[in-house]
Amino acid sequence: MKLIEPTMEYDRQIQAFRREYLASGDSMDGSSSLRKFERTQDWLDQLEPLTTQYIYVREEDDKVVGLIQIRHRFNDFLEKYAGHIGYCVCPGERRKGYAAQMLSLVLLECRRLGIFDVLVCCLEDNEASRRTILGNGGVFESKVFEPDSRRWIERYWIHLSR
Repeated sequence: MKLIEPTMEYDRQIQAFRREYLASGDSMDGSSSLRKFERTQDWLDQLEPLTTQYIYVREEDDKVVGLIQIRHRFNDFLEKYAGHIGYCVCPGERRKGYAAQMLSLVLLECRRLGIFDVLVCCLEDNEASRRTILGNGGVFESKVFEPDSRRWIERYWIHLSR
């Protein structure tokens, strides 16, 4: 498995990931709005400079199995409801530990970027994401209601050593 910044080299795999997600109807958290882009280059062109986007690739078949993003700075929405990190695992690849592995690797990058107190959020009913966050040292802070989605969001902090 490898965590890499996306490039056009992975165009076919990124679009296969996108198609599987769209077919599932799930949200694509941590994808920098990949769902909106039929062309990978358009998606790459819109990646924000204050984020670091990664794809998580299974090397034996070169399949993109997950996406994860570090948000270096907050706007009001990110600070309340989303946090520093967003991630998603391809629906057909869930329950294999990929989310936990991705989060663990990205936390190393957070430390490198100087982000030592990392906010990670998940939907209240997303038990798998909750376990992923807790397994990576997450400490529950609070639960907040997000009015647009009309859903409860759980907020966790992961404190990294300096």
